[in-house]
Amino acid sequence: MKKEELKKLIDTAAGRIPADVVIKNCKIVNVFSGKITEGDIAISKDQIAGIGEYEGKEVVDAEGRYAVPGFIDSHIHIESSYVSPEEIGRLLVPHGGTTIIADPHEIVNVCGIRGLDYMMEASKGTKLDIKYVLPSCVPATPFEHAGAVINAPEMEEPIKREGILGLGEFMNFPGVIQGDDSVLEKLLVAKREGKIIDGHGPGITGKELNAYAAARILADHECSTVEEMEDRLERGMYILLRQGSACHNLRPLLKGVTKENSRRCLLCSDDRQPKTILQEGHLDNHLRICVEEGLDAVTAIRMATLNAAECFGLHDRGAIAPGYRADIVLLDDLKEFHVDRVWIAGEKTAEKGKYLPEVCCHDISSVKGSVIVKDFSEEKLKMHLKSNKVNVIEIMPGGVVTKKTTAEIRLDENGEFVRDPKEDIVKVAVVERHQGTGNVACGFLKGYGIKEGAVALSIAHDSHNIIVVGVNDKEMEFAVKSLIEQEGGIVLVKDGKVLESMPMPIAGLMSDQSGEWVDKKLTDIHEKAYEELGICGDVEPVMTLCFMSLAVIPEIKLTDMGLFDVTTFSFIPVEA
Repeated sequence: MKKEELKKLIDTAAGRIPADVVIKNCKIVNVFSGKITEGDIAISKDQIAGIGEYEGKEVVDAEGRYAVPGFIDSHIHIESSYVSPEEIGRLLVPHGGTTIIADPHEIVNVCGIRGLDYMMEASKGTKLDIKYVLPSCVPATPFEHAGAVINAPEMEEPIKREGILGLGEFMNFPGVIQGDDSVLEKLLVAKREGKIIDGHGPGITGKELNAYAAARILADHECSTVEEMEDRLERGMYILLRQGSACHNLRPLLKGVTKENSRRCLLCSDDRQPKTILQEGHLDNHLRICVEEGLDAVTAIRMATLNAAECFGLHDRGAIAPGYRADIVLLDDLKEFHVDRVWIAGEKTAEKGKYLPEVCCHDISSVKGSVIVKDFSEEKLKMHLKSNKVNVIEIMPGGVVTKKTTAEIRLDENGEFVRDPKEDIVKVAVVERHQGTGNVACGFLKGYGIKEGAVALSIAHDSHNIIVVGVNDKEMEFAVKSLIEQEGGIVLVKDGKVLESMPMPIAGLMSDQSGEWVDKKLTDIHEKAYEELGICGDVEPVMTLCFMSLAVIPEIKLTDMGLFDVTTFSFIPVEA
């Protein structure tokens, strides 16, 4: 801040000069005192000068609405929305979002630091203030091929960047607990710069949790029970209460929020698809749920604002008070949390559900062409089995956890799988798409329910190789080749024809189209998946499949290197 700007701010606060903007006739929610007072909010450039009675060059009548600080999403993966950073800003701001803490884990696993560079540059095209954390686990595991390997030396430069708050969710919690040398080096990269380390530690208890917390892991968004939540709070961690498109932990965890611990509780979405945003909203939806579950409205607002700001060291925002950044949301009430208008850094950015600034899209050429597959053909899908008894990945309803089962299948004279229409067992394959290794691994999937054609995705957590499932090798081959041709995304095929597709030219993870377009495409894809391919109605055809290669979620998954038993952390043969 320049001296003349500071002088102007102070003069405005003192009432010696008119404010740039005054929001009059509003009920101001004070997240420090917990009180709600009536008055004006004076804005000088991008900061709040004061609250009370003020005159301004521009006067806005709030008409008795509630004024609250801008909402801060404490953990989100933009890539999981399938839209660009500019577009996520257009979608979130009308719902009161003014800041998000984004972990670009997905695109960095595909494109390395080049992916981070793109995300940071693209973020300049939206008024939403996107802060980033540096992905800590690239690749997520050593049991698959990703597009990059980022260790401590590669972290030294980006961790110093303005806008990088620290290290992203440290999913390699066994490495932290065991004090692995390479993990310690990563942790020290952040510590030397005085930056935060975000957490990801499902199921850790006792002394192992002590070890994880001792590394000063800041927060955890993976709690699913009140007991897990309390264990972490008692060890000084912040808890991020998650309500995404896939994981809904907010309602159960709210039962553990008390007057004493609420200041260590934050709200986050983690993964939120356009359909969810367009139909339910963003943190305004979280706040509705909080109040529905009996939480005091001001406490809930504090969790979406001040708590998040303090947790991540954003000391310039999170409250409506003198000297704070002018991120302000006008709400019709404190029950439905309907957003009327939004200001970000003193600029009105949304009104009546519409994002006001022009959306400026960054060039995507640096992250295009990320689908690099070597010598793929139907032949790569041959398994040459000697036994008809095989290990099977069985989908468990309602989530991404799988069960390891065995089954007897039909084989032809060459030891190749022949699908039995009466049995819900199909072939699944993962095709390496980053390094041109030519790796293709095959296994068997139960519970997906596909009866015709094939589905192929370039979204397969966390390394995002191609995953394909189908009723026969020919349909699977056609699906993969169609996906390669459109540079990634989603493809549904049947009888050698593309039924529906959604290209994702941004690293094979994100569309360059609008959120509404993505929503319609996904709706069409789901309809065709159920009606034309016969996929089970209780299975989310895209999201379920993209987690079938995530080798950190039990019990059994498939990577480009083979069938992986998560319970033993080892590869196992397909034949049982």
